[in-house]
Amino acid sequence: MRAMWLSALCPGLGQIYNRRYWKLPIVVGAFVGLSYGTSWNNRMLTDYTKAYRDAMDSDPDTRSYMDFFAPTVKESELDMDWIKRVMKNKRDYYRRYRDICIISMVGIYLLNIVDAYVDASLAHFDISPDLSMEVRPAVMNAPQVTRTPSVGLQCALNF
Repeated sequence: MRAMWLSALCPGLGQIYNRRYWKLPIVVGAFVGLSYGTSWNNRMLTDYTKAYRDAMDSDPDTRSYMDFFAPTVKESELDMDWIKRVMKNKRDYYRRYRDICIISMVGIYLLNIVDAYVDASLAHFDISPDLSMEVRPAVMNAPQVTRTPSVGLQCALNF
């Protein structure tokens, strides 16, 4: 139970407590990668939201949407309906992927807690030496179905 609370407090701390050090880079890497993805998508969302807002208003002084085009492109050569549509689609695209990154971070956080709890619970799980499974090849005869014997695997569980 302590590993679960440690993992809830700081992701990866429960794995260290359980002495599963190899899991720490996975947890930290997932959080770092998703944090970067969230930050980048949010920055792009902010830029495209501002550009879309500027494209929608009729003020000639607000033209941040032109930052997305090469300096040689003139505004008079562009179709404003196309610009509005592109800026809206890009805004929605980056919002969606920012939200997916945030949801994934919550999922990794919860998975980290569950992993620490399960690992701590199973740390002292004792498997009896009487429990075994034996797999061996077998030849099976079924004269009612076919005259040729069948080859297969025979599994035996011992308790």
